[in-house]
Order: sequence, then structure tokens, then C-alpha cells
Amino acid sequence: MKKPLDLENIAKTIRKIILTISYESKVGHIGSSFSIVEILVILYFSFLRINPRKPKWHDRDRFILSKGHAAPALYATLALRGFFPQRNLSKYCKDKGLLEEHPKHTVLGIEISTGSLGHGISIGAGMAISAKLRKKNFRVVVLMSDAECDEGETWESALFASHHHLQNLIVLLDYNKVQAFGSIEEVLQLEPLTSKWRAFGWNVLEVDGHSMPKLLSTIKKTAASANKPSIIICHTVRGKGVTFMEHTIDWHYLNPKKEQYYAALEEID
Repeated sequence: MKKPLDLENIAKTIRKIILTISYESKVGHIGSSFSIVEILVILYFSFLRINPRKPKWHDRDRFILSKGHAAPALYATLALRGFFPQRNLSKYCKDKGLLEEHPKHTVLGIEISTGSLGHGISIGAGMAISAKLRKKNFRVVVLMSDAECDEGETWESALFASHHHLQNLIVLLDYNKVQAFGSIEEVLQLEPLTSKWRAFGWNVLEVDGHSMPKLLSTIKKTAASANKPSIIICHTVRGKGVTFMEHTIDWHYLNPKKEQYYAALEEID
């Protein structure tokens, strides 16, 4: 009998990798990466139909990290899932390394180059309607930031997806409520967010974005959505897992100093 995966330990390992590659490369985006760790663990280890040995398998589910600045979390997840050797992580944002600050489609396991915010849901809708027209059964999953709801392109894509009944499109919204220049309340209020997405014709679900059992049960509910795309609003904490990084704007930009690095590692453990 196959031993069940220790998802909590995988999440801890991913956080330590994010912290380490940021520390060694002196590149930030730790807060944005930490807020999506549990989401990525559930997607890659429990939900997505993928095969690391066949990354271009035609019937695979497609995943798009629209908030491309959180690439360290995706790279760590892909390495642990077996898409490329873990030793490649040490070359993050370094000369002759393949892993750049934002995801690039030349890296195994990455479908599309991202980082220009607001584009992920548009590309995902295009992939989803393509699958529908070709009668393919793969699902398209997009992970986007709450700040991307400030983009007009997001809402244009939302209308397009509901109009074309793209039930094979699932969006997870990382609702950590902190943007690059301030809180959601300070920059641009999004509430009532659930009502907005429902008004655009979507099946809307909400979940604690750090509870992996709840994440899995919620994402499975999207299968019951008839003729509607689904969005899961994931309530998360920017910098989750390290107290002095949580809820702050600073760790969108900062990389840890030596003392901070070791203090954060100890807290994650």
C-alpha cells in the first residue's frame, strides 16, 4: 500500500527553499511566494492531472501562475514534484541558471511565461476554450493575485469565460489583501468580491488558503459546476509561516539578511 504524502512537511520544505534561494540570490518576493505554498502543494500533489516524466503529455491539466513574481514557490514545487533536479534551484537568478525572476516557458513544467499581471486569466480562458472546441478533457487552473482584480483585462476575461461556459477553467485567487504599494483597502477596495464574481457569471467558492484539507475539498467541488467557470477565493496571509514577514509590504521587496534568514528557518521548522 502506497504511503500517503506528508503534505505539511512538503509545504515546510517549499518555504525553506523559497527562503534559501531568495537569501542566496538576493532577490525578493518572499511574502508573495509564502502566501501560495499550500495552494501549490494541493494542486501539484493532490489535484492536477500531470506527469513529470511526460511534461508535454497532451491530456495534462494546464497550470498558469499569473502572479509570476511568486516564481520561487512554483520552482520549489516543480523541483519537489520531479520536473527538474533540485540542484537547479541553487542557480535561481544567477548566471547560467535557467530559473529567472519570473516563470519562463522554457523550464519544464511551466506552460507559459508570466509576470505581466492580469494576463494569466486571459491566457487560461484561451486554453480552456481551445480544449472545449477540440473536445479535450483537460482542465486549466490559473492562480492569480488579488491585485490583478484591479486590472480591466481580468474582468474582460471573466465575462468571456462565463459567456462561453468554460466549466473547465478554475481560478484560484490569492486574497492576501496586500499589494505592492499598500493594503487592498488603501489602494483599491475590492469588496464585495464574491458578489462581483457571481455577477460576472462565475461559480464562486471561498476557503482558508492555508488549510490543505479544506483547499482540496473545495477545489473538488468545482467539478459540480455546470456550464460555469469557477473561482476559489483563497483567504491567505502574505509571508505566512514567518511571524516578522506576515501581513507586511516590506517582504514583497526585501531579501533576508543572515540573522533574519536563520531566524526564519528556525520558525518554519
